[in-house]
Amino acid sequence: MIITKFDMKKIYTFLLLFFSLISIQAQENKLNLIVGTYTRACESKGIYVYEFDLKTGDLTLKSNTENVLNPSYLAVSSDNKFVYSVNQNKNGANESGVSAFKYDSKTGKLDFINKQIANTDGPCFIINDDKNVITANYFGGSISVFGKNNDGSVTEVKQIVPHFGKGIDKRQEAAHAHMASFSPDKKYVLVSDLGTDRIYSYKYNPNSEKEVLVFKDTVAAKKGSGPRHFTFSKDGKYVYLVQEIDGTLTTFNYADGILKKVNETFIVAPDFKGEIASADIHISPDGKFLYASNRGTANDISVFKISKKGKLEFVSRTSTLGNTPRNFTIDPTGNFLLVGNQNSNEIVVFKRDQKTGSLTATGKKVELCSPVCLVFTKI
Repeated sequence: MIITKFDMKKIYTFLLLFFSLISIQAQENKLNLIVGTYTRACESKGIYVYEFDLKTGDLTLKSNTENVLNPSYLAVSSDNKFVYSVNQNKNGANESGVSAFKYDSKTGKLDFINKQIANTDGPCFIINDDKNVITANYFGGSISVFGKNNDGSVTEVKQIVPHFGKGIDKRQEAAHAHMASFSPDKKYVLVSDLGTDRIYSYKYNPNSEKEVLVFKDTVAAKKGSGPRHFTFSKDGKYVYLVQEIDGTLTTFNYADGILKKVNETFIVAPDFKGEIASADIHISPDGKFLYASNRGTANDISVFKISKKGKLEFVSRTSTLGNTPRNFTIDPTGNFLLVGNQNSNEIVVFKRDQKTGSLTATGKKVELCSPVCLVFTKI
């Protein structure tokens, strides 16, 4: 058989296409996992980037920052080019703030751009859009709004919105804004406050220089419950709120910046006698199951099925195989749930049954100092 130059060219083209397709398919099976940490609790360099294999559940370290103070919570820009972190500090408004990083998703490298001071204590949660970066400030009991520049850097604080009041628990001696979230239509920003037992909603004016957030409404949670984190249903009609102090899980109807309480349950068993410290809450990508973590003495994740009209039906509880599950995330395919066990210094990988919602340990984990925020991004 004689192979001509023309045949060789065809074979070469075929092989090139074949291996290109294999490479593309392999890349499609990978995501980046960006992890924020506390840096003063143990030996941490700040933000870490891992490659996550959607087929095997394996995590491989790609890069990390150096000398970033307590980047406990993170937000990624919509174009996947920038990462923003809080710099959480309890008693130091001159250190507390927001840091901006240029993000190369292929290499995982994060290059520091700038930092702006929050002018308040303890920013603990962060969100962003194309115009602004917004933080919930736990110890400051307020919301801070920073602008964005074209190069991804953040401006000085444009607005600080204070909360006032206190609750009946010893941890509620003052307002403690704990989380902020855009509404699904981006017309509002909702904020939970552990100290005042309330959720606040603000009209969002992204192009304003002074009044980005304008008060719209507030709704009270149960006294002494301590609202912490919340999430919207996939259709945007419901908000689910987990309360840190007593383990309450509250369902609200949501429309046009207004919340109305419709139901309540608990993430702990009726006969639970240990310490309650509810933490994080997320809904599966298909919108069928809700997950909520409890730290304290339980260190577990409760699973609920979301039924008609947003009603929750308890499914199961699973140990996080570590101490203090402060944050967790579900990958976009819905096959895996990853937990950051803050005080046992590890990220644990669970397989998720998409039919039942239940979790099964995979035996896979990585050791990392004080992981407290897990965010998936595309490569």
